[in-house]
Amino acid sequence: MEGKTPEEIAEALKGLPADQLSKLKEACVIKATACPGPVDCSPLTVVAKDYKGLLEQPKEPKFKGALCQIFVRSQPYGGSDKSSNGHRYDSIPMANGMINSGMSCQLIHYTHEEHDTFFKVCKNFDFIIVRCNPGQIKADGGDQQKFDDGMRELRKGGIQVWPSPDVMEKMGAKDALCKVATMNIGLEDTLAYYSPEEFSVGFKKTMAFQPRVIKQNRGSSGEGIWIIKLKEENYCKEYGERSCEDSEKLLLMEANDNHEEEHTVGEFIEFCVNGRTDKSGEWTSKGVGKYLEGGKDAGGQLVDQRFCPRIVAGELRYNLIGDSLIGVIHKKPKEGGISAVGGTGSIYTFYGPEEPLFKSLTENFLKKDLPHVMPSLDLASEPLPLWWTTDFINASPPGTAPEEEKWIVGEFNCSCVGISRCLAAYCKDDTPNACWDDISEEDKAEAKKMGDLMGEKALAILSK
Repeated sequence: MEGKTPEEIAEALKGLPADQLSKLKEACVIKATACPGPVDCSPLTVVAKDYKGLLEQPKEPKFKGALCQIFVRSQPYGGSDKSSNGHRYDSIPMANGMINSGMSCQLIHYTHEEHDTFFKVCKNFDFIIVRCNPGQIKADGGDQQKFDDGMRELRKGGIQVWPSPDVMEKMGAKDALCKVATMNIGLEDTLAYYSPEEFSVGFKKTMAFQPRVIKQNRGSSGEGIWIIKLKEENYCKEYGERSCEDSEKLLLMEANDNHEEEHTVGEFIEFCVNGRTDKSGEWTSKGVGKYLEGGKDAGGQLVDQRFCPRIVAGELRYNLIGDSLIGVIHKKPKEGGISAVGGTGSIYTFYGPEEPLFKSLTENFLKKDLPHVMPSLDLASEPLPLWWTTDFINASPPGTAPEEEKWIVGEFNCSCVGISRCLAAYCKDDTPNACWDDISEEDKAEAKKMGDLMGEKALAILSK
């Protein structure tokens, strides 16, 4: 019955029980709508309804690739990053960028029930672009570690994975700030704690010296990032001159929503280590603490960094494709706040990559430090991510000349960074049917430029 539609097949098989006909029809639809391309993806369940906007795959691709996504079946629209057809809202320009460079790029979805089949199919590709938002595999009932291990095996087999699990883990870990501490973009008094004992001793010493920022490793959107000051402001003049007592009062602000709390040093340490207990007092934070839970191997860590007062004037987000800067966003917190996380009333201003205001930082970062970033993070064998960001905080005293300002890294992020030009294509309650057609022609053109540059970078790396 090859070539027949599901309806024609069903008509030809009249007499079968209705449930069997339904399953047969569904199976035929799945076979018929697997993403076209040089690699047979028909063994995988097809989640997408269509491939609107995707270019035709080259007949003789220079390299064969796939863009992997995850549809969270228990969540509205498949997650907060999906178009109405089931793809990520920005998958099309990324895949098309690969195609425009002469490579193929098929759109596929990972379902944990088909784990072995999925990775068997993936072995037929030369590269995989992973676009699964952190937490979505678990939310769909899968095992993130199992997925990551599968990607690691592909990487060992010579298949390029962007970004690989090791790159996501090491660039996203807060102790990455310690590993770049001696660069132009780092602060030498940046410390990492992996045990309660290290944290208690180290934090009491740094807190007695000057205001601090304490960052947990596993949070997102500012949860578990605390800006902390001594209530009495009785800081010592030299680092190590004294350590705080458990009874000293702290003023804390959490970066996820800029809410303020007051606790003793002892209560804060207890909350960070053991969460909400009788010893930690009453907390209004949305988080649960326990930032060191599981130890280093499980991602339990805290980073302790000097607080830079000029954070109130905002931070800079550098958007990069490989080693190319494509734009800068200045994110200014709402008046009275410190965090510029989205949804807190912060103001965003957009600049081009050649903005003279940030010339000194751009040159220090791109020309001096960037070649050393991956080796310093124990990722010397990995290329830079295709699409990633670096956030910077101004660490200079007020009044410093722009060309002499010191900006330090606050965070690296390569875990499914979105293309904001495509936001009109993602579904939410007021736009439940959002799709590729809802993106303006201007934004499509800008997204295409980004995708094409990603394709150029990917082709150059694979060609080596």
